[in-house]
Amino acid sequence: MILFLLLSFIAVVAAIFAAPLRAKAWVSLALTAIGAVAASVKAVGVLATGRTVRLWCIDMPMFGHDSGSMDGLSALLVLVIAIGSIAATLYSRGYLAHHLPTKSPAHVALHYTSLTLMSLAMLAVVCSDGGLSFLFFWELMTIASFLLILFDAERPEVRRAALSYLIMMHVGFVLLIVGFARLSAVCGSASFDALPAYFAARPVLPLFLVFLAGFGMKAGLFPLHVWLPEAHPAAPSHVSALMSGVMIKTGIYGILRVTAAVPALQIHTIGCILLGLGAVTGLWGVILAASQNDVKRLLAYSSIENIGIVLLGTGIAALGKAAGNETVALCGIAGALLHTVNHSFFKSLLFFGAGNILSQTRTTSLNALGGLARHMPVTGLLFLTGTVAICALPPLNGFVSELFVYSGMLTGIAEGCDTLASAGALTALALIGGIAVLAFTKLYGTVFLGSPRTPVVAEAEEVDALRIGAMALPLAGILAIGLFPQYALRLVLAAAGFFMTIPEGAGELPAVCVAVCRTVWILIAVASCLAWIRRRLLRGRDVRRAATWGCGFTTPNVRMQYTGESFAEGLQAIARPLTHDRCEGSAIGRNELIPGAHNFDIRHRDRIGTLFSAWWVEALRMLNGRVMRLRTGKINHYVLFALAFLALIFVLSTFDLL
Repeated sequence: MILFLLLSFIAVVAAIFAAPLRAKAWVSLALTAIGAVAASVKAVGVLATGRTVRLWCIDMPMFGHDSGSMDGLSALLVLVIAIGSIAATLYSRGYLAHHLPTKSPAHVALHYTSLTLMSLAMLAVVCSDGGLSFLFFWELMTIASFLLILFDAERPEVRRAALSYLIMMHVGFVLLIVGFARLSAVCGSASFDALPAYFAARPVLPLFLVFLAGFGMKAGLFPLHVWLPEAHPAAPSHVSALMSGVMIKTGIYGILRVTAAVPALQIHTIGCILLGLGAVTGLWGVILAASQNDVKRLLAYSSIENIGIVLLGTGIAALGKAAGNETVALCGIAGALLHTVNHSFFKSLLFFGAGNILSQTRTTSLNALGGLARHMPVTGLLFLTGTVAICALPPLNGFVSELFVYSGMLTGIAEGCDTLASAGALTALALIGGIAVLAFTKLYGTVFLGSPRTPVVAEAEEVDALRIGAMALPLAGILAIGLFPQYALRLVLAAAGFFMTIPEGAGELPAVCVAVCRTVWILIAVASCLAWIRRRLLRGRDVRRAATWGCGFTTPNVRMQYTGESFAEGLQAIARPLTHDRCEGSAIGRNELIPGAHNFDIRHRDRIGTLFSAWWVEALRMLNGRVMRLRTGKINHYVLFALAFLALIFVLSTFDLL
């Protein structure tokens, strides 16, 4: 296997570097598609038959026996990764077209090599049972994504975001090594399959928390989320879509694997922990999202919010499993899995839309945009679809998955299954949903409605067909799940066997959820009829268009439009304790009856992120100060250091410490 991996790596690198500059994207797409299609064919077979397929089985020098397999959960994640990877690679062809004259062929080749390796590594991560292969592919995924973030490395904010990401990912990697090493020391195997035996004989909480922190670092779990709002805006938009829509799901995959291994008698505490973390993560993410005035930062914080929703569903499933309530457990895990899939679709679509905005206007600041729906109508329509889906409104997919989670919570309350915890989670999810509607109404209204605020925005044009085609892939998933939820439910139930034994007739269990979703067709029919009637009534009549009422002003201008800050001003009282604000200029005073010209800008930075960045920046500064003392400039000192190092190696070797 090691030889196969080495030859595959060499083949990928050689193929992309040898390709002509404008063909590198197509070579990368072909290589990604080969791996994605091959894995997807296997995944469809697994979901159709319900069997676990063994992919490899070898003995490794570290952690002993190592293997890879694909069960229902792995198969579901493989499909998510395959679709997201192909869409991101296809989108990159049009998005990076204007970068080709300014970047060297080697730079572009390195980017596409990293993009391909990251996609293939993610497929391998969710198929590795644990031990060395899992950690190897996990690290390959991290390094590849780090290089992808550094595409515009000449910008200092990009280098800072990439370094922060790399540091935090390796902190999480060390925690995973500790977890697998502990598992290997106790059970003789570092496989995920050894977790049930470990939890049955040892205290669950210590090892679970180690794995939760390690996987939560990748998923963006509070308070380990601070890399995410920095890395996504710094990376190219197709990379942001791949990281937010797909990569953070590998962290969710790890959390689900470890949670499923906890015995039913001990899973109640784990369920409460996941519910609490899900509520805090979701609320923190959505409140910070509604406060942002940058498109990509708002979408990044929204990813944190949706990770919180997935954890809420997982927590409800754990509580249902602990109480022996199959309905609650099934609704919770179905909602968590389906929301994992749904978030991949609508977040990829939204980040692609953000890339369209950035490439055509050279900005993602809400306060510089406006009126793009007229100039970029297809992007505007696709972006609107993504915003409706992420707000969990019918008839799209976000509504379906959150409805399952709500159903689990309401069933838990009705049947006395941890009533207080279920009610608290229900309240948190309702708040998350309400603030999400505010955040994305602000985003879409400020960017696409109204009038352009700058000449560059007024001259924006629609993007090329390749990028629109890439956006059509997640769009198809959004519509398919939203309009035909019964088939999505079957897919999720086929994957949920890793968590619980699926009871007979489970396909009919959340019948209320499916029945509610079917009413969407009635809404569509009614809306279509009303639109047809309106069109018939207005036919042949003179329809005059006029400017929107200007609040008494005879000549309203673009300065009177809502900005991102003014739209969410009412939320700032809640968000202020959570943010560290940086202001430039001065706002209009309350006593200014006739205000003069003002230039005011405010940036809301995550207070947790500020604390984290201040910590590691200060640590690096102190380390650099200590190291600089060794730079004396005298050659005899440097020779002494070398001799001391050799002496240390000799002593450690003598006592068998190396």
